[in-house]
Amino acid sequence: MKRKFASMIMFALFASLFVFPPTAAAQPAQKNIILATTTSTQDSGLLDVLLPIFEKKTGYFVKTIAVGSGQAMAMGQKGEADVLLVHSPAAEQKFMAEGYGVNRRLVMHNDFIIVGPPRDPAGIKGMNKGAEAFKKIAGTASLFVSRGDNSGTHSKEKEIWKAAGINPVGQKWYQETGLGMGQTLGVAAEKKGYTLADRGTYLALKKGLGLDILVEGDGILLNIYHVIAVNPQKWPKVNVAGAKAFSDFMVSKETQGIIKTFGVDKYGSPLFFPDAGKKVEDLGK
Repeated sequence: MKRKFASMIMFALFASLFVFPPTAAAQPAQKNIILATTTSTQDSGLLDVLLPIFEKKTGYFVKTIAVGSGQAMAMGQKGEADVLLVHSPAAEQKFMAEGYGVNRRLVMHNDFIIVGPPRDPAGIKGMNKGAEAFKKIAGTASLFVSRGDNSGTHSKEKEIWKAAGINPVGQKWYQETGLGMGQTLGVAAEKKGYTLADRGTYLALKKGLGLDILVEGDGILLNIYHVIAVNPQKWPKVNVAGAKAFSDFMVSKETQGIIKTFGVDKYGSPLFFPDAGKKVEDLGK
């Protein structure tokens, strides 16, 4: 009788495994992550490659909000994002100093380029100094199309204008779009103007634009990306575990390997260069 009773209990336990399967240990408690990132990581196609891999490996679902770096950090300041992927170092340092972010980590870099119509009315092709090229654009009153959106690219553009000793705002030849990188390149192409772009987005959208790379290689044009988790002490509801998982993924050996080769097959060169574990001062050397 005892043996029969024990057998019945074992059968019931065995059957329950099919009715109520055990929860997978790998499944996170809070599955959604809000990633505020730059338009360049979206427009270049890099996130289209990386995010499915991250989601499959971790069980998280990433909601991507692609805006300028300034807007991404503003979201972080309001607790509207869990993690940021941005490229505006000076603004990032301020963001960290004010306690809005934690665990800022270097991910990758590419560079900015000055692009424009092949006829090059300002005559800047081949110049190796961004500030001198901007001076010639201003001096010839050639159309310059700015993002004007407080993004990392816009911040870099303002830095170059400052180095050139010029304030272009309000000039007839200077137009602000308030749009992302891809759309701003489209406006510059349509109006046959100059603009500052990150190389990755330009190469991804180059076909059909009719814009050439005219100035490149200046140290001031270096474009550096960091991943930053939003500080849970400021915003307790942020997904701390998810932000850490995403940050760890971005600097992992596997992801850095993907970044290293991303774009090579299509463009002949990578759109970004992996930098996890490096020092910012050593980049571009």
